[in-house]
Amino acid sequence: MTGWTTPDLCDDHHPDRVSVLQPGLLRGFGGREAFAGPVETVSCFEDNSRVKELGEQPGEGRVLVVDGGGSLRRALLGDLIAARYVENGWAGLVIHGAVRDVEVLRDLDLGVQALAPTPVRTERRGLGDVGVALAFGGVTVRPGQWVYADATGVLVAEGRLDAV
Repeated sequence: MTGWTTPDLCDDHHPDRVSVLQPGLLRGFGGREAFAGPVETVSCFEDNSRVKELGEQPGEGRVLVVDGGGSLRRALLGDLIAARYVENGWAGLVIHGAVRDVEVLRDLDLGVQALAPTPVRTERRGLGDVGVALAFGGVTVRPGQWVYADATGVLVAEGRLDAV
């Protein structure tokens, strides 16, 4: 149990301290239904090179927010990369794009919110930008902000909220 829910956080902090990602945009795929942490960002389109690289770094409870341009043609996260995120202590990923290997993702201790599944992997071309502001789902997400996600929704806050 996390000690918080997104509805409770909205009751306590919306609209002054939290923004709500467009309801219904993302679905949960990871084994950890509720997750929160400081944000790191990646902007990439059908190339998960930077997503893979960040999974090799210590996560320290962070959440990677990925803007894949909403593409459902290629998965930005699969089982092998997700397993590295677990091993390296990341709390989760919020992906404006697709994932694959969903049967394995749901068994990992990792939060994963994404648009949809697809079986097609990316072509790694070394493209993508880390640490940039992202805008999708009606919110802007910047490195250092906090994400709170559960089965009800995804929130973005300027910092850690008192309820956590």
